[in-house]
Parts: sequence; C-alpha cells; structure tokens
Amino acid sequence: MPRTVRFGIYSIAVGLAVLVTKFGAWWVTGSVALYSDALESIINVVAACVATLALHVSSRPADAGHPYGHGKAEYLSAVLEGVLIILAALSILREAYSGFVHPRPIEAPLLGIAINAAASVMNGMWAAVLVRSGRSLRSPALVASGKHLFTDVFTSGGVLVGFALVPLTGLQWLDPALAAVVAVNILWSGYGLVRTSVGGLMDAAPDPETLKRLRTLISAHAEGALEVHELRVRHVGNATFLECHIVMPGDMPLRDAHAISDRIEAALREDEEHMVVTIHMEPEEEAQHRGVLVL
Repeated sequence: MPRTVRFGIYSIAVGLAVLVTKFGAWWVTGSVALYSDALESIINVVAACVATLALHVSSRPADAGHPYGHGKAEYLSAVLEGVLIILAALSILREAYSGFVHPRPIEAPLLGIAINAAASVMNGMWAAVLVRSGRSLRSPALVASGKHLFTDVFTSGGVLVGFALVPLTGLQWLDPALAAVVAVNILWSGYGLVRTSVGGLMDAAPDPETLKRLRTLISAHAEGALEVHELRVRHVGNATFLECHIVMPGDMPLRDAHAISDRIEAALREDEEHMVVTIHMEPEEEAQHRGVLVL
C-alpha cells in the first residue's frame, strides 16, 4: 500500500477520534460555539475519506487511457474538501443565528474546555505530520488536509478562549458570536483551498523560486548548446512535467546533441525523482535570443 494512502487511512481514524471528543464537549455544555467546532469535525472525516480515495486513485501508474498518470485526482479531492468546508461554515452561521435569537445557558464550562482542548491537541499533532509528510511526498491532498486541520486548531483555540469568557462575564451572546467568527474563518479557509486546487487542475505554473532553480540547473548542464527557450513546467500530483526547446549548433552531430539532452534530463531527474522531461532540439537559426542562458 502506498505511503500516501496509509496516511489517508490514519487521517480517517484521527478524524473520528476528534469528532467523538468534540461532540462530547458540546454534549456536556450545550454551547453553540462548541457545536460549530464539532460540526467542522464531521467535514474533516468526510474530507479524509474523499482524500484517501483520491490518494488511492492517484497512486495508480499511467496507462493507455491516462498516459500522464492519475495525479490530478488529488486536486479534485482538495476542491471537494474546500466545498465541504464552505458548506460547514454556512451551517455554523445558521446555528449561530439560532443562538442569537434563542440564547441558551452554558453548563459545565470547565469540563467542556478540557475535552475540547484535548481534541485540539490531537488535531494539531496530526496536522503537523500531514503537512510535513505531504510536502516530502509531493502530495497536494495530504498538504491540503494538514492545512485544513491547522485551521481547525486555530479556530478551536479562539473558541476556547472566548468560551471561557462567557461564564466570567455572563454575556450569553458571546457564544453564538464566537460561532459566527469561526464560520467566517472557515469560509476563508475553504475559499483558499478551492483556489489553490483549481490552480493545480488548470496546470498553473510553479512558484518563481522553483522555476529559478530549474532554469539554473538546466543552464549548468547544457554546455555545448546555444540557447534554451520555451521552458514550461507543471505539477500533476507528485509528478513534475517539464518541456523545453534547446537550440544546438547547426553542424553538431545528432549523437553529440542527444548527449547534451541526456545530461540535462539526468540532472533534472536527480533534482526531482518524479520528473518527466520532454526536450525538443532545434538548429541555431531557430534561436530566439531569450530564455535560459547556457553557462
């Protein structure tokens, strides 16, 4: 079983444990804010299930029907997770409105804080594991899940701080107000996740630092060539696809030109394990006098 899929299964288990714990905190207190926090955990479990399925699909090798692999399944799961987050936020806003109209006294606040805090610590530890492992494995789905959980941890922390003020101040409206703040924060998180994932589906270019590193690498290993232009890079799951045109001297033997191409491909694949390189060679009259400077 691929490591990414194992992480997905672990995420489901952690999500269920956090869900039960947070609903326990709401059960003993009756707090709308803690209910909103628990409701988001349902979305976390559903998102973990969808992400695990996507990770399983994306781990399948390329085939005749999908010659570029199945990596974009992870972006689809991340988009769906973002939509689910937005729906959860809207549901929380509805509960917050109900709390304003029909305020309810909070019971056993200290016990509720302790239970919810335990769930938040569990979430925070697992979120750190997901983000670190997702970046190491080049998995958009794992990174998205980890960042989502970190958002949950921060909002839970804010809820707990404000929740503790309710019995101290006697202001019952603080409880639904906190729920509304949580909902707005979750809406922003969902929007950011959808935007990033759609960028992956649309083959958005990588960040400038990545492009700069690849251009420097090509330049350092293209000795003998005249120019490299039309450099294009895109990420598909944990794979990176790079295409470029290399201008060679017109009288250079094909064998020598091919050796330069092989040298560049080897350097790029050493830099990124799952790199797919396509190089188009052109004669010197095709030079555009732009692109990558050959050292």
